[in-house]
Parts: sequence; structure tokens; C-alpha cells
Amino acid sequence: MDRQKFIDALFARAKAEGFEAYEAFYSSGEQFNAEVFGGEIVDYSVSESGGLGFRALINGKMGYASTEVLDEDAIDLLIDGVKNGAAVIENDDRQFIFEGSSEYASVDNYSESLAAVSAKDKIQFALDLEKITLSRDERIQRVGGCAILTSSSECAIYNSKGLNVSHKSNLAGGYVVPIAQEGERVNTGMEICVKQEFSDLSAEAIANKAVKQALDGLNAIQPESRTCAIAFDSGAATSMLSVFSSIFSADAAQKGLSLLKGREGEKIAGDAVTIVDDPHLAHSGASTPFDGEGVATYKKNIVENGVLTTLLHNLKTAAKQGVATTANASRGSYAATVGVAPTNFYIVPSETTQDELLAAMNDGILITEVSGLHAGANQISGDFSLLAKGFLIENGKKGAAVEQITVAGNFFTMLNDVVAVASDLDFGMPGSSMFGSPTLWIKSLSVAGK
Repeated sequence: MDRQKFIDALFARAKAEGFEAYEAFYSSGEQFNAEVFGGEIVDYSVSESGGLGFRALINGKMGYASTEVLDEDAIDLLIDGVKNGAAVIENDDRQFIFEGSSEYASVDNYSESLAAVSAKDKIQFALDLEKITLSRDERIQRVGGCAILTSSSECAIYNSKGLNVSHKSNLAGGYVVPIAQEGERVNTGMEICVKQEFSDLSAEAIANKAVKQALDGLNAIQPESRTCAIAFDSGAATSMLSVFSSIFSADAAQKGLSLLKGREGEKIAGDAVTIVDDPHLAHSGASTPFDGEGVATYKKNIVENGVLTTLLHNLKTAAKQGVATTANASRGSYAATVGVAPTNFYIVPSETTQDELLAAMNDGILITEVSGLHAGANQISGDFSLLAKGFLIENGKKGAAVEQITVAGNFFTMLNDVVAVASDLDFGMPGSSMFGSPTLWIKSLSVAGK
């Protein structure tokens, strides 16, 4: 049964059952992945996924059910599933099926030219990337991973109040993991690049960044333990923002899982910090004209010059707090319930280059990589203790590479201690949410070395 016929039949059954309101959330995706090693393809896959989530209001309670198969049997399963789900809900939270916004922004992040790229051309890119990486320096002994990937997705929401919206997007990405060796010292680099257009991917640029990272670490030292000024480069700062992003969720705050509860209008960060959620950012897979409930999205400042202006809301959390939704309802998949999540969530850059920022900092450590984020970071308290790599900053310039250090502190304190931000805004790995940051200069943090 095709999608529209299935939804029509499902809605007819829901109406006959006397459901107060109901909604279908459809999502699908396709992924291509090709990995190469030694000039040959070692892994190749093309996969498709998709399904339909159904939710309905029954006596004021919201039941959820989902299916991958769109046939007559699935209709029975969905109807019974939402009935059973609604029957076991004990809280009295107000639930919503949204009738639709008056207008939606045009968000064009689907490339027809990317969709037309052949598998042969994609594989050739990966082969070229490996070859270029190995040719850059004789100390690059081998490549631990090299691949090209593309993905496309579509989501659509239909409900009994007349909502009918859809959106699709696609992206291409390539990565390489060079392994450098000099004597007995071995170090690994990694660079991944994601673009809207396949033609914007540069094998040379990816290889150059990855090789530099691998070579820089060959002569890394372990510095003495100390408390000093810290600069998180864009990649490390993005990782920190990503892992602590849940503190900006009104859902987390209302459940007692964020220390930002009730702090709207308060100063929570340094003057240099402005954090934006922009669902209309060009060429991002996280951009969308509507959220998971069908509400029209818009760009907003979450933190402005250090002041918390709002938490992220869906319709339910907004109603609880007596405010308007920020259109940040999320559906992690067609089978997921409605939650809260950012779209393109980033710290606004300045016009100061990283070199200028480090010159002003004068002495400290530039952190370029943090690891152990999920084990070493507590999103509720804000405390973190993370393995890190980077460079000494001496007399305002980048010095020796450092490794085997642990940087520790508290994220809430760190936000308040941001002295300045640089101009080098960059984003992390693509997903349903995208996170980004420029380099951040932090007044001081504890670093454990030798």
C-alpha cells in the first residue's frame, strides 16, 4: 500500500475509533558507504530504512505506536498500540496535536547534483583520498581507515487537524585516518569533512589536515601538572558544547536534570558568549522548516552576551512553563516519542583569528582533542575530567605538542570564565542536531600531566 493510501485508511480507522486527534510521522533514509584499504574496496554498502510513527490523543492521554510495513495488518497494530499506550499513562501533562503554522521558511538543503553522483565517482574519491594521504610524507606508514559516505533523508507529518508538511535533505562526507611513525613513536590523525555538494569535497584538503594532525603528535610531550589558561580549539570546544547541550533543554530542566532551571534572564556565561540555535542554516542536514510537532522553526539566541534568554521548548514544556514553544520538538526516529533537541546549535564567532587570540592569551595550553566525554562528563553537575591532547602556548605562540594530559573543571564555571572567542567557527559530525564553536579562551582550568 502506498504511503498516502495507508495514512488515509489509518486516519479513517482512528476517526471511527473516536480518537480526539491523531498524527502520522513518516521518515525514510538512504545511506551509501564505501571504505578502501591498499587501493581496494574493503567495505561497500547501500542501505535504506524508514517507517511510520502514529500517535493519538485518547481521553487526553497520548499513545504511540510505529511500523515499518504499510499494510492492513499494520493499521490494526497501530490502533491497538496507541490505545494500550495511552491507557498506561498516569501523569496529567497536557498533550498536543498541532494544527500547523501560518507559514514556513524555505529551507533548501537537498542537492539534486549530489543525488546524481554515481557510485563509481564516490569510490574513486575514496581511492584518491587514500593515495594522496599516503603520498604526503614518508612517515605516514599506513591508513587506518578511509571512506566516502553519502546520505539522504525525508520526513513528513500529517495529522487530523490538517497539518501536511514534508522536508528532505542530503549530505556527502569523506574521512581518512593516517598513521604516522618515526622510530618507535606512533601517532594517529583523523579528519572528516561533510558538505552539501559532492563537488565541494576536497581529497587534498582532507588529507592535508589529517596528515598534519598525525605528524604533529609524533614529538608530543607530557607537560607538568598545573592550573593555567586554556584555549579549546573549534573541534574540542564543539565536543564540549555537544556533550553538555542537554542543560539547555526545558524538558531536562523540568525533570530536575539541568541546573539552568528557572535561570532565564540571568548571566550564565562570559560577555563574549552568544549561543544560537539556527534551524535555517544553509547546507546543514539538521536544518528544517518545521520541528517534530510541525511547528514552524526560527532562528533564536539561547544565550546572548552571556545572558540565558530561553531554554529549548516543545509544545508540552512550553505549556508547563507558560511560554511559547521555541519549535525545538524532536523525533529521533519515526518510532520515537516527542522530545526536545537543538537544530544547528553553535557559539557565535568574533572577528579575532585564533592566532590573535593565542597571542593575547600569551601562556597556557591549546586543547585540540578531548576524549572520554561520555564517561568523564556529568551533564547534571557540569563536572568533567577528560583526556586531552594539544599544544603548549608560550609567548603567545603555539609550541610543543602535548599528550597524556587530563583537563578538569566544571562546564558552568567554564562558560562564565570564557575570556574571548575566535573567528574560526566550525561544526562537528552531522546528525539530527549539529553543534559548532570557534576557539574559546578560558581563564583557567586544571591540567594533570606528569
